Parts: sequence; C-alpha cells; structure tokens
Amino acid sequence: MALNLAQKEAIVAEVAEVARGAFSAVGAEYRGLTVGQITKLRVEARKVGVYVRVVKNTLARRALEGTDFACMQEGLKGPLILAFANEDPGAVARVAEAFAKEHDKFQVRLVAVGGKLLDPSKLGDLAKMPTRNQALSLLLAVMKAPVQKLAATINEVPGKLVRTLAAVRDAKEAA
Repeated sequence: MALNLAQKEAIVAEVAEVARGAFSAVGAEYRGLTVGQITKLRVEARKVGVYVRVVKNTLARRALEGTDFACMQEGLKGPLILAFANEDPGAVARVAEAFAKEHDKFQVRLVAVGGKLLDPSKLGDLAKMPTRNQALSLLLAVMKAPVQKLAATINEVPGKLVRTLAAVRDAKEAA
C-alpha cells in the first residue's frame, strides 16, 4: 500500500517526536518473522514503555535528523524495526535481547544511547543497566551505609560495657 505525502509527513513527525524524548534506541532486522511474532514484540515492548515502529528507511532518516539518534542514519539499510525507550534507557535493550533469544531471525543491527552509536554486541551491557527505581535504591543504600555504621559503632560502647559486667557477675557467681 503506497502512502500519500500527508501520511508520510505524519509518520516522520510521529517518529521524530518519539526520538526527541527517547533515551536509547535499537534498530533490528526482522526479515523472516511472522506478523504474530512482531505483534508479540510490540505487546512486550508496550508493557515496559518502549515505542516500536516499522518505518521505511528514507522516512526514518528524515525523522532522525536533528535528534540524538541521527548517528543511526547511515545504518538504516534493509528491513528494520526501530524501538525507542522513553522511560528507562535499558528497557529497549532488555526487550530486544529477550526477543532475540527466542527468535534467531531477529538481528539487532543498531544500538544508540544519548546520541552515541554503539556496537550491537553492547546490547547486553545496555540491558544490564538498572532501572530508575533500582538506581535510586542503590544510591540510598550507599547514602545510608555510613550512618548505619556510625550508629552501630556508637551502640557498641554500651553493649561492650554490659557484656563486661555480665562476665564479672558470672565470675563472682562461679567463685
């Protein structure tokens, strides 16, 4: 089905808007996958806030102009599906990595984070990035540790006194 100019402009505007607000993006070749498999990918992606779209490469190049993902323009060759993470930078990588494990025909070709094109082999590293909530809990644990150790150290002084007095009492009772 051929797209008219207005439809093409709408697609370019939609993808450009998503790309402007995205933290990371993945471009993957989907040749050989069924519609049902692609639908499953879209459903899984939607659950974690990842935007997935199959776009013609010429339209994708225009949409990515002036965004952090302009670095992906040269790699837009062949049938590609584009996915953008709008909430969590690692979400798109986790979805793509999980889907690629289940489907051999799904090949990740492009990985970009914050305007920088990465090697597709770095997809696993991006997938291991903590979510926002995990990062906040790690930060709070680091901030809490010194205070907790100080409280434990201060509490040890009276505790040691009590143990010493108990040992003296036990020694007197035994004698």
